[in-house]
Amino acid sequence: MRKNVFYLVTTVVVVLGALAATIVTGKSPVLGLDLQGGVSVRLVPVGDPSSGSLDVAVDIIRNRVDALGVAEAEVTREGDNIVVNLPGVKDRDKAQRIVGRTAELRFRPVLAPIAQQEEAPAESTTTTTGDPATSVPPESTTTTAPANEEATRAATQLALDACTSGDTQAAVTQLSSMPEVATTRVADDRAKSCVILPLRRDDDEVQQRYLLGAACVDQECTGGTFTGRDIAGADSDFQQGGYTVTVDFKDSGQEKINAFAGAQFSLPTPQNQMAITLDGVVQSAPAFQTDTFDTDVVISGDFSRTESEDLARLLRYGALPVRFDESQQTVENVSPTLGRDQLRAGVTAGIIGIVLVFAYMFLYYRILALVVVAGLGLTAAATYALVSYLGDSIGLALTLAGVTGLIVSVGVTVDSYIVYFERLKDEVRSGKTVRSSVDRGFASSFRTILAADLVSLIGAAVLYLLAIGSVRGFAFFLGLATLLDLAVTYFFMHPLVVLLARRPALLRARYVGIASGLDAAEVTA
Repeated sequence: MRKNVFYLVTTVVVVLGALAATIVTGKSPVLGLDLQGGVSVRLVPVGDPSSGSLDVAVDIIRNRVDALGVAEAEVTREGDNIVVNLPGVKDRDKAQRIVGRTAELRFRPVLAPIAQQEEAPAESTTTTTGDPATSVPPESTTTTAPANEEATRAATQLALDACTSGDTQAAVTQLSSMPEVATTRVADDRAKSCVILPLRRDDDEVQQRYLLGAACVDQECTGGTFTGRDIAGADSDFQQGGYTVTVDFKDSGQEKINAFAGAQFSLPTPQNQMAITLDGVVQSAPAFQTDTFDTDVVISGDFSRTESEDLARLLRYGALPVRFDESQQTVENVSPTLGRDQLRAGVTAGIIGIVLVFAYMFLYYRILALVVVAGLGLTAAATYALVSYLGDSIGLALTLAGVTGLIVSVGVTVDSYIVYFERLKDEVRSGKTVRSSVDRGFASSFRTILAADLVSLIGAAVLYLLAIGSVRGFAFFLGLATLLDLAVTYFFMHPLVVLLARRPALLRARYVGIASGLDAAEVTA
């Protein structure tokens, strides 16, 4: 008896305490795209990529989006297109930039600054034990609109061809004598060619351009290209002096960075800078402080926390096997109005269903129907608190599919009560007292309840592991509600029925008593 009281009181206190804490702290379930709105981005690949390449691209983009902390983001394939749904994104422009960066991440030597519009400090690269980084101030020049874009582009390409063939000084001289210099187009941004690319700015205005060498370890590129595939990991850190980005290279990458730095230091007029490029833009241009790295490489500079985290994400997830056509990329704002209307309709349907369930249970089991209602209420409170906590801690979001899973789980929960009550009927009809029946009936019925719930859990697990998108949300919430049903059944339903069965007034109450619910009017306590 004491054990049942302990189980009952502890369960109620824990669940209601968790619910109260959730409300007091202002937490609530995180809503998905269909319920709170957001951004939907459609990426269209160039050419005819293989199915395997698209699958790899989906995985990498999903990693990028997850790194943004977007809750319940969906990255799926629709034919050859990739659709990225970003619910509740606060900085939508930033999310679109991260998703849209689909080219190969490359490391190129900085050969010379080209026609910047205003000063831009360069970051610096050091070893973990090196001296504090210093900035490399770029030269200040101005630029005007080209008089003949095609002629300018052709003249620029001649200089770039000379640079690619190894005559860097001639290319620099030729470019410096030109009134206008064209920026290399994304379509012409080839790993083994010299290019002219702009330095990225958050306001999307070009403030600096660089003449960059090929993304090769040596002039002949016999050592291979130097790309994001050579990176094992990257993290944002705060060290003395500000935020930094620590880059962990693979073994092959460590050899390349040392060869790369050594080649830069050996130039007649060394720039000592390395450009990190993606999608035809220089994401960062740190300066080397040494020609050899024995440990992880640290990129330091005048970083804010957001800038260092963005660069770390870029280095981790920069390389994709598929190039996407930016001109065909579509971005749509998704309104939450329809989703909320559907949610309201779903909740209304759920309430009506619960009312009908209560009416049915009361007709068949009389006062025991209160146990069902109390159990459903406790399960709902536990679900709300748990979903709110998971949304705050790991970004779990509640979607319409998840709501559907929760509503379906009501049937699973009510089945548990029916199995127990029907077993009670069998025990009482065999001549046993109610007190002995509640324990014996629960012992045998719980095995049936456990088997039934395991079937639901297996189905939910298979759906979650094999499905994608909203189906996974349905499976997760169905599985979560089923686990809570097992806990409430064992620690709440049975103890409560035991306590009610010990009250003669409740047992023999006319029309609504436990005896009436068990179809045993002459039953004894």
